[in-house]
Amino acid sequence: MSFLVRGRQPAASLIAFFCAATSPAWSQDRTAGPTILDEIVVTSTGRPEPRSRITGTVQVIDSEAITRSNARSVTELMAENAVGFFSEWSPGQTSINIRGGASDGQGKDFRSQVLVLINGRRAGTANISKLSPADVERIEVIRGPASVIYGSGAMGGVVNIILRNGRNTAGSTAEIQGGSWGLLQGRGHTAGQRGPTDYYIGLSGGRRDSYASGAGGGLMANTQWQRLGVTGAFGHQLNDLNRIDVTVRSDGIYDAGFRGSSWSTFNRDQRTNASFDFVYAGRTASDVARWTSHSYLVEDQDIFRWASRSGGTRLDINRRHLTIMGTKLEPIFSLFPGNELLLGLNLERSWLRSARYREAITPPYTMAQVAPQDANQTDSLMAFYAENSQRLFDDRLVLRAGLRHTRGSTSFDPTPNLANQQSGSRPYTATTYTVGGTVRATEHLSFRTGVSTGFRAPTATELAGDYTVLAGGQIFGNPNLRPETSRQYEIGGTFSWNGLNIDAALFQNTISHRIISQRRAGTLNVSDYVNNPGDIVIRGVELQASLDVLRAVSARPAGWHWSVFANGGYNFDMRDFGAATTANSRQVQRAYKYQASIGTRFGQRTGVDIPWTFSVTGILRGPVWYDTEETLVIPAGEASSSYIHQKPAFWVWNARLEGELRKGLTAYVAMNNIFNVNQHALFIALDQQPFIGNASVSNTNGIGNMGNSMPGREIVVGLKASF
Repeated sequence: MSFLVRGRQPAASLIAFFCAATSPAWSQDRTAGPTILDEIVVTSTGRPEPRSRITGTVQVIDSEAITRSNARSVTELMAENAVGFFSEWSPGQTSINIRGGASDGQGKDFRSQVLVLINGRRAGTANISKLSPADVERIEVIRGPASVIYGSGAMGGVVNIILRNGRNTAGSTAEIQGGSWGLLQGRGHTAGQRGPTDYYIGLSGGRRDSYASGAGGGLMANTQWQRLGVTGAFGHQLNDLNRIDVTVRSDGIYDAGFRGSSWSTFNRDQRTNASFDFVYAGRTASDVARWTSHSYLVEDQDIFRWASRSGGTRLDINRRHLTIMGTKLEPIFSLFPGNELLLGLNLERSWLRSARYREAITPPYTMAQVAPQDANQTDSLMAFYAENSQRLFDDRLVLRAGLRHTRGSTSFDPTPNLANQQSGSRPYTATTYTVGGTVRATEHLSFRTGVSTGFRAPTATELAGDYTVLAGGQIFGNPNLRPETSRQYEIGGTFSWNGLNIDAALFQNTISHRIISQRRAGTLNVSDYVNNPGDIVIRGVELQASLDVLRAVSARPAGWHWSVFANGGYNFDMRDFGAATTANSRQVQRAYKYQASIGTRFGQRTGVDIPWTFSVTGILRGPVWYDTEETLVIPAGEASSSYIHQKPAFWVWNARLEGELRKGLTAYVAMNNIFNVNQHALFIALDQQPFIGNASVSNTNGIGNMGNSMPGREIVVGLKASF
């Protein structure tokens, strides 16, 4: 099979959003040097290039933004920067939505329409809540499809987590912080160079008890977590033309509470991700050709220690282990002036292994065992791709085009307790493309336009699975599934002048052939995987901006610095043409209608005994629609099982004050959720009165509050030493 991809909040909040959007993101407090217009990015085309030559939107969370953030996970970091929608189900689990492309609720890599990378290769998970920002140097986000370079899953966007190493980091740091609800975290690293060899070693860990929700709420029992991560990166310059790099890392979250949609006080998760990377880079003396060979091994594991009273279980343990081995070979040729041709070969093989064990609520606890939530599978793929760019008219015009052909197969492997086990393998092929161009109109202004496509191949579970969900329902696979596809059109522009940087984009992304579970006609609790015949179409505008205020007015009094920043997006048209006929809305679910992150940062670097900086950030989580898994008791109930709720928009404000006590020693204090807002990014039944959930289906064991709310007001203090 082959295919070509195709494709109320009050008015005051909207006014506030658009006002914020004209003032500013990516605050970097730059006084001189390169502007955002020519910032070098690596993810969009698979190699370092100035932003002014990229045909799509790239959002960057740089090392300074990461350093000054109090985020404990990559999810929290990206939510602070308004990258997209994050469900934040638990401290260890989130799903993502970027431009209509959504990841699986459990973060399963091969079921995601948003592809997560680590150092440019598949991370093995789309659940970024299990990943710590401790050893992250920067994050680059491609908004929209990018399957030409990155293959299956890159339908709505790509998140590339770029780690620290001995070339982008120098010296040593040690940091410790504590705060509300027993928070205790530590992190440290050392990096440097010894002749032709460079190194980076980082270690991080932390814990926190269950938190309390905002105004009107109480203790959210079973929201505790522990983290541990370690990274080692070693590079060696063989000679002027050749280099090797090795990175070994492990990261994860342990004993993470999982309240879920029935407010459980006993479900626990353990989610880990480890990898080994070997990169060889070389070039010719004339720079006519250069090449990179990247080999990688990824081990991603989830252990869910769950149970469900409504499902009759006192214990329901799911273990899921994904192993990925792959190689990417990418030579780049510059055969004539202004031209650059990237060729790529990607070979990859992966193994997914799952197991499940259940015990009944009542003695002797024995009960029928069922298949795990993921069927065992082995995947193999081979992909060829090419991306060519041509610079014209003194590099003011850049034309680009790319093409990828992927051939793969998914085999159905023996799976424990899988009824009617199928055997054999299912081949698939996919062809994706991108085309576009950029124009640098002036020294300060550039425009871009492009068309890009993406796809996602079905998994063995979707093709041949048969599993029982936690609460007892059964879902069957479908061998006739087609791959999911997407197509995006975009126009945009970037302006940079005198401390002001603005990036704006207008886009339309269409998601087709979505794989969903659909209730089987004439049955009570049985569903099948099917391709939804209706498309998701999202049209929107996005804006990123930053302003160095004092530079803009040509002032720099007594060492002062002051910047303002904002990220934002407004999806003015979101339609799900495949929504159930009984649904009350065709709005796209788990996607913000609008969102923003705004803030300011100011202080004195010189002329005072203690250089200091104060920052305030506001995060607008916009309206979102959701056919909730919670059982609700509300006036008039729900009109149907597919009733879609609308969550209103809300703001969360954070502040941070830091001061350099002496050279290399910085202390800080931060307050998150200053106004003690009691809300949640996704859940409908919050921890507040009147409670609108059905208490009779809760898994609370009589302790802890029911409902799900995010953390209330939180205080964090820390000390960081650099040497």
